[in-house]
Amino acid sequence: MSLEVAVAAPFKARAQDRLGQGEFVVALSLEREWFSPDQAKRLVDVALGRGLLASEDGDLVPQFDPAEVTVPEGFTPDESVLREQSTFESALDAVVAAGVEKQRAVAAINERQRALAVTIEAAAVLYAREQGVAVDRLAVDVREELAAEAGDAGGDLTDADDSGAA
Repeated sequence: MSLEVAVAAPFKARAQDRLGQGEFVVALSLEREWFSPDQAKRLVDVALGRGLLASEDGDLVPQFDPAEVTVPEGFTPDESVLREQSTFESALDAVVAAGVEKQRAVAAINERQRALAVTIEAAAVLYAREQGVAVDRLAVDVREELAAEAGDAGGDLTDADDSGAA
């Protein structure tokens, strides 16, 4: 995944487990020349949104082990990594990365959406959990979206089961 490689590179290059946002942006824009400073800041936003980075005490902290990521010789990330993925796309990517064939996964997600009359995002998270794929952050996003919709309709999902059992 090129987003993970792009996020890992500054941590690997500096052999640190946390970096200030400025250091991170400089590493990607000026040192590696992969992005403009504005694009590097956008990458931070996307990585935070995807759960690859966390912000702790003003520093960026990877939520994976950068040492386990290989940055190929001559690697340059595609600008598509700057695009925020939908919850559905993120869940689908996670399922495919876990070894499920993409077409099979999409068909199964669509079937769950029809059978359960839920959003495509909820169906994707449910399917991912059924496949044993960790999508806890995405599940929280879906739960919040559903709770907001239920709040508009007068319902309450705040006490929904969080066991993850499918």
